Amino acid sequence: MNNHLNTTLQPTLPTTLLSIWQADTQQRAFRKIMNAFARPGVIETLESEALLLTLATLLDGATTFADFDGILSEHDMARLEVATATAEQARFVLTHGEAAPAFTPSLGTLESPDMGATILLKIQAIGSGHRLKLTGPGVDGACEVAVNGLHPAWITAHQSWNSAFPLGVDFLLVAEHQVMALPRTTRIEGIK
Repeated sequence: MNNHLNTTLQPTLPTTLLSIWQADTQQRAFRKIMNAFARPGVIETLESEALLLTLATLLDGATTFADFDGILSEHDMARLEVATATAEQARFVLTHGEAAPAFTPSLGTLESPDMGATILLKIQAIGSGHRLKLTGPGVDGACEVAVNGLHPAWITAHQSWNSAFPLGVDFLLVAEHQVMALPRTTRIEGIK
């Protein structure tokens, strides 16, 4: 078959979307995501849409994943090549941040606290909206951040699920091109 004809019949994806699946793009994103976890409250800007790039960077075929609210398309799920699980069992859970939690994630075990879930919360914006005060490891004293589209029940859940440290969960907030991590060691208070 004529190669030119074959490529013109295939659907084309925007260059920025294709770059999400490139190793060098994922390596740069990984460094920024790890910096966000090391420094809670720091907003990292990724070079492409944060949600899909973060998932493509952190997940692989050995990872269990739950898209609790059905945010991803079938095509994106297929490209991620992950094992799906319930939100209660998955190592990574994706959900909308604007609604209160409707599941209890895995908190890990004393033998394997690293098996606690990482919850990716899709929100409207990082840097504007409801103000939060963060303290704990990686935070210089205390810092204030603002988030838009995060239901207050997530803050309560973060405190509850992380009350038996080292068991617990980590939050990763994603909005547009930005990510911000709230690890299990971070204490979060809403500011009126």
